Amino acid sequence: MAAHRARESERIDAAFQDPFARPLLGEVDPTLARVLGGSDSAEWLYTARTVAFDRLIAREVRAGADLIVNLGAGLDARPYRLAFPSTLRWVDVDDPEVLDYKAGVLASAVPSCTVTFRPLDLANPDARRGAFRDLSRGAARALVVSEGLLIHLMAGDVRELADDLGAIPSFQRWVADVVSPPLLDALTEQSGELVRASGTPYLFAPHQGPNALERNGWRLLGVRSLIQTALKLERLPVALRIAGFLGEAEAPVHRPWAGACLLGKDPLEARVE
Repeated sequence: MAAHRARESERIDAAFQDPFARPLLGEVDPTLARVLGGSDSAEWLYTARTVAFDRLIAREVRAGADLIVNLGAGLDARPYRLAFPSTLRWVDVDDPEVLDYKAGVLASAVPSCTVTFRPLDLANPDARRGAFRDLSRGAARALVVSEGLLIHLMAGDVRELADDLGAIPSFQRWVADVVSPPLLDALTEQSGELVRASGTPYLFAPHQGPNALERNGWRLLGVRSLIQTALKLERLPVALRIAGFLGEAEAPVHRPWAGACLLGKDPLEARVE
């Protein structure tokens, strides 16, 4: 994902700027060279997803989020490249080796808010629940971010994660991305070799779409179509432009579809367009 962000940032018409993406890449191996060379046909999705998540996160910070819990943070550098209030707490959660590497590369970078790293094996339920309780202390309105995470989990694991997040009162909002079965098949055909080599194959593409995340108090507040976002950014491949013009009338199960979903716990909250 850092390779995709680096490539997008270097375009003349870049949809966003991430000056930390290329330094975080380190030494470029042949796999990353292929991505940087533009041969990954799923590039449109990652650009659209980054833009959609940037906007949803900014919206929630403006609405009063005082804590961001970034699950499976990887090499994301949002608090370093985006302007947030200095009072905001941002916590990157990932495997210790990922966070150690990231901390080393970003040692001289100055974030716009308070950033801490929390090493955690998200596959360990007890450790996960304990970490969520610890992180929630002192927060009134936390936003959980899981960009590019759920697609690599089994459906049962996604349900358990949703339940664990829902059990924390101050975790009031959650931003996650979901794809349809047809798009998951397409992504597997296009980029499956890369993700399988990393040990994290594509798995989660619920037939019911974003509604699959409505558990333990979570309610779907809104969805940003990533196909529509890519279309507006002029990144959508020709083969998907018809789907982009169709809007959201058809159920995701019947056609390629991807969305950045905002979930919340307040039943009176207006839906987000």
